[in-house]
Amino acid sequence: MAAIMKGQVCMVTGASRGIGRGIALQLCEAGATVYITGRYMDTLKATAEEAQSRGGRCVAVVCDSSQESEVQSLFEQVKREQHGRLDVLVNNAYAGVQAIMNNSNKKFWESPAAIWDDINNVGLRGHYLCSVYAARLMVPAGRGLIVVISSIGGLQYLFNVPYGVGKAACDRMAADCAQELRRHGVSYVSLWPGLVQTELLKEHMKKEDSAVSDLAKKLKQDFSAAETTELSGKCVVALATDPNILSLSGRVLPTCDRARRYGLQDVDGRPVQDYLSVRSALSHVSSLRWLTSYIPGFLRMPKWVLTLYASKF
Repeated sequence: MAAIMKGQVCMVTGASRGIGRGIALQLCEAGATVYITGRYMDTLKATAEEAQSRGGRCVAVVCDSSQESEVQSLFEQVKREQHGRLDVLVNNAYAGVQAIMNNSNKKFWESPAAIWDDINNVGLRGHYLCSVYAARLMVPAGRGLIVVISSIGGLQYLFNVPYGVGKAACDRMAADCAQELRRHGVSYVSLWPGLVQTELLKEHMKKEDSAVSDLAKKLKQDFSAAETTELSGKCVVALATDPNILSLSGRVLPTCDRARRYGLQDVDGRPVQDYLSVRSALSHVSSLRWLTSYIPGFLRMPKWVLTLYASKF
């Protein structure tokens, strides 16, 4: 990849592994200077070393996104070292995956009430904190892009109640922040990855314990075709270098849509699974699954159908 982002300063929260790591790798490959955060320096350093081997520069900073003092210190460091410049913030930090897996067969009243904080203290509140401090650097410069990593769980029930509420809130945060940032030249979008082959999910899929089998069954049929962690990174690079990014501000952007729009393939050469296709939607309805062999892959769910599906009225 050409160094199309050389000179740009980026930040990716929660980049020790998973989607955040994949995004950091792609941003460095594009030539950017990338600050990555996580709670443990040893895993952060491993990501930073691999990212720098691809190009660009990667700076590892230990930061707990649930602690405002640590978030403030992080942005002060970037301001000091980069002379006030920040071009891209990716709000990715998420501490709820293990809690979701541990409570995959429980209703909300059966789970510990604290699962709300496990999922949304870092994964929603932390995103807001980082957005506030990033905007304070981007607005005076009159440019910038903030991306929040969300999911289709913001549209329909997925995993559990706190998860869906948190992802719906991320989508709304992108829309409302965009409303206030637009006239300052700063964009804010919500990126929806599909099913992603993260390290934690790979480990989970190997387990045979019946206590976790319900979640495993839901994921297993699509896992081999799932996105790599770096596809989201490819999408972020494409968005950050899109001259018309402001026209997308406030919108929910599925990775499969961005792949089609920008002509992206996954890093292993596979085409990106279109989880918004009619065929994909029918494959999750057991009584209609037989129809998938008769439906062309290019037929997609119209966005107005998704809008109606999500309507609360």
